[in-house]
Amino acid sequence: MTLTSPVMIADTGCANLASVRFAFARLGVTTVTSAKPEVLQKADRLVLPGVGSANAGMAALNKYGLAEMLENYERPLLGICLGMQLLLKMSKEGDTPCLGRFDGIAEALPPRAGPVPHMGWNTLGIAKKNALLKGINDGDYAYFVHSYAVKPDANTIAVTNYGMAFSSIIHRDNIYGCQFHPERSGSVGARILQNFLGARP
Repeated sequence: MTLTSPVMIADTGCANLASVRFAFARLGVTTVTSAKPEVLQKADRLVLPGVGSANAGMAALNKYGLAEMLENYERPLLGICLGMQLLLKMSKEGDTPCLGRFDGIAEALPPRAGPVPHMGWNTLGIAKKNALLKGINDGDYAYFVHSYAVKPDANTIAVTNYGMAFSSIIHRDNIYGCQFHPERSGSVGARILQNFLGARP
């Protein structure tokens, strides 16, 4: 698949960018990685990956001047794992204000279902039809690594359970978020990334 301009990946220093790049490369798509807002704001499609804490993630976005750009970005944007949480209103992890592209609040997973962080394969429950889920079936598995999550709301298109029901995929306007790692989720993750490539604002 050839795009008129490449998918861009925000480099905040808080993610394993290589696995995201390789996942798109397997789809035949070249990516550009940058920490410069003036470069990233030109992307036809932008990916915000992230691992670690909300505090560190927001500190990195502010350090590189990316927060304001991401708050106003109007083309398809995909947040992955911590990147999804940074798109929320806030995270209870350090009571961290986030980007506010979604109204939800990330909260700690309860330990009653098993060890935290929630690490490994779990199922996606389809909450509503969405173009990002084309070819994805209720009960398909994705790979998770996280300690915080946001409860389901009107923006939830897929739900997963681990001690509580939480949003595993969210969508509003041009913005998408996956709490799991599509780049590590085999054919299911590859299909979601392929669907993102066809997303329109």
